[in-house]
Amino acid sequence: MTIMKINPRKFTKWNFTMSVLGIVIYIADIAADLWVASNYFCERQYYLVILTLAFRLLASVIVQTFSYAWLKEDCNIPDSEKFNWIFLLHFLHGGIFTRYWFALKDGYQAAFKHNSSGNKLTESTPDDIHKCAIDAVTDISMLRVFKTFLETTPQLILQIYILMEHDKVAFSQYASIITSFCSISWSTLDYQISLRKSLLDKNQFAGVRPRLMYLLYKLFTLTSWILSIALTTILSIVSSLILLISLWTLGFSWTLKQHTTFCKSKRMEFLYRTVVGVILIFTFFNVKGEKTKMYIVSYYTTHVLVTLAVMCGCLFWKTSVTEQFYFPFVSITIVLTLGAGIICLIIYYSFFHPTIYFKQDSASDTVDGLAREREKEGISRIRNFIMQ
Repeated sequence: MTIMKINPRKFTKWNFTMSVLGIVIYIADIAADLWVASNYFCERQYYLVILTLAFRLLASVIVQTFSYAWLKEDCNIPDSEKFNWIFLLHFLHGGIFTRYWFALKDGYQAAFKHNSSGNKLTESTPDDIHKCAIDAVTDISMLRVFKTFLETTPQLILQIYILMEHDKVAFSQYASIITSFCSISWSTLDYQISLRKSLLDKNQFAGVRPRLMYLLYKLFTLTSWILSIALTTILSIVSSLILLISLWTLGFSWTLKQHTTFCKSKRMEFLYRTVVGVILIFTFFNVKGEKTKMYIVSYYTTHVLVTLAVMCGCLFWKTSVTEQFYFPFVSITIVLTLGAGIICLIIYYSFFHPTIYFKQDSASDTVDGLAREREKEGISRIRNFIMQ
């Protein structure tokens, strides 16, 4: 098998295009949620307005907190006056847009102006310019992962639940669901690409087939799991909350056991572990430098068992659910996407994982969370984050 060699530290025109698409999807997701909330408000369904906006506000606060903390660490000038403006931007929930602006600015210079020569005014070499763009996009991809599983995924479950529970359906709900699925799919794939691109000692996540198989694995397993949680909520809201809290507790406890060292302060590290616990409710990530086979088998075995329990609950304990017009479609979709997701997972890890697909020497098994130390040449923060 012939694999095309790609310089892992080059920010290409394709990368710039994907960054532009990322901000478009990000804005579309916000617009869709506001559209849905405004429709609920006009219909005087105020509790739905509160739920819709609450997920977005909470996720935005957490994302802005991490963004601001990272900027302080990177600049290492905590008392500078410019941080008053940076704090204000993040306080007004504009930190991500600010990051996108600088990422697109640096990315444009790297992709279109400095492919062969450096910047004579700043004495920056081409490698420095490309590295700056890659690191800026990498930070955004990490923050987008936080936002995806703190806001987009719960929001998607809420909208699907409302769609199944209420007879009256608005076009805005379909728009919100579609943009949410696009946002989730994009953020997981973009994160994996940015992750590998920013680490010189890791095989790149390149090639159409590995990316497609990874995307299908994540998309199918997430679709099945999201629909299962929505059905659980239809059966019993209390049962759904108990399930989610139990899964978060297991994920958070496992993260504590791994002794992660992502953040410098104890408070931010606790927040980081809390967020990882939420991510683990919906999809698998390894947070420490250990082999993942046993964990990933246990994780998706649990998902299969819970999904089967939900289906049995619908069939035997609440017949009114099975009488709904949507139940055959939803149940078939859950089963098919779960089966397809597990198959894609096996194929991906057997044939298309970068440590297998690219015949390069690797110092250790691929991990999702690595040590906090950053090398002197300034390797991206993503080295210390979750990796798969």
